[in-house]
Amino acid sequence: MGPNRKVAAPVYDLSLIRGIWEVRVKKYRHRQKKEQERVEKSALARIDQQWQYRIYCKTMKTKELNQLHQYLERSMLTDMGCLDQNTEVQQQDQSEKHPDQKNLIFQLEGERWMDVPRELQWRTYLQEWHIQRTRIRQLPDFLALFTQLTVLEIPKNLITELPPEIGKLTQLRRLNVSYNRLFRVPPELGECEKLERLELAGNHNLCELPFELSSLKQLVHLDISENRFVSIPICALRMTGLLLLDLSNNHLTDLPQDMDRLEELTTLYVHKNHLSYLPLCLTNISTLKMIVVSGDELTSAPTKLCSSPEIKFIRLYDNPSREKRRKEEEEKKMREKENRRWREQKEEVKDSSEKEFMEAYISTLKDRDTVPFSTTKVSISCLL
Repeated sequence: MGPNRKVAAPVYDLSLIRGIWEVRVKKYRHRQKKEQERVEKSALARIDQQWQYRIYCKTMKTKELNQLHQYLERSMLTDMGCLDQNTEVQQQDQSEKHPDQKNLIFQLEGERWMDVPRELQWRTYLQEWHIQRTRIRQLPDFLALFTQLTVLEIPKNLITELPPEIGKLTQLRRLNVSYNRLFRVPPELGECEKLERLELAGNHNLCELPFELSSLKQLVHLDISENRFVSIPICALRMTGLLLLDLSNNHLTDLPQDMDRLEELTTLYVHKNHLSYLPLCLTNISTLKMIVVSGDELTSAPTKLCSSPEIKFIRLYDNPSREKRRKEEEEKKMREKENRRWREQKEEVKDSSEKEFMEAYISTLKDRDTVPFSTTKVSISCLL
């Protein structure tokens, strides 16, 4: 091979390869979803559920069995009972246009609860779960049976992880797992493609989100504040329909240069992080209306964000600013200078009463917010 001979090297666009891979993954998941729906709608699944129900009834006492039958019969009525004094099932109108459709809600609250009641597995018609302030550490294994569930509110418990079965809740629109003990989020959550609101605040052990959550294209509210994120999850930048993104109180040091991929974003919370600048790409988001940042370490921000009348640019200061600290240092030096001058004058005072007065006056200067730049000399004569 001669020294002047040229070699043609193929160059590929990695974004095209990634796009092809994403399309194949989406088709594969779609086939899995169809197969899963076919199995769930088959007679075998219903027969298995009926057998499990009969086996469960055999283990119950007569009084408990009658009570369970009453619960199941009331599912067609407007007046619902309750499993316990802390467990309520309510019926509400889902829409004024369709008064016959009922929105069934399960509520559970109280620290004495360690597990979700097993009787709940026979009430798969429920559409909302509201469980909070309990000592429950994990969700039940029968969660996958609640295919009509649209709201899952489980904040302020002791939950450490979400089960993979949560991906079967394809009708889920709102999920709140804030202030628990999550350390990971299952990738199966990305199969809940109708999800509109996801709240994962205050778990403290959470530091990443799976890439599979990129398929949540209908998500408009994402709250991952008060966690341990050091950067914005890649999946969050692919949620192009986001209106609100809360990243406050994490460990972020910068924001990515492609933040403008969130074309519909209106509110951004990034305060209580370690940001020293804001990227210029934020000015490309025409829908942006509010940004909240911490101003202590922030040294650079696009002028358009700070001066635009259409954007509320809010800086929060946890510590005094540099200018304020400088003024405090000057005042401190002034007080020390004043104290030295008074000490010199105090040594020249011979009368004991005058000395006591000077000491009292100097001590009051320490408690004052401001110190006079000049003080008229005070002369005291004592009559014996």
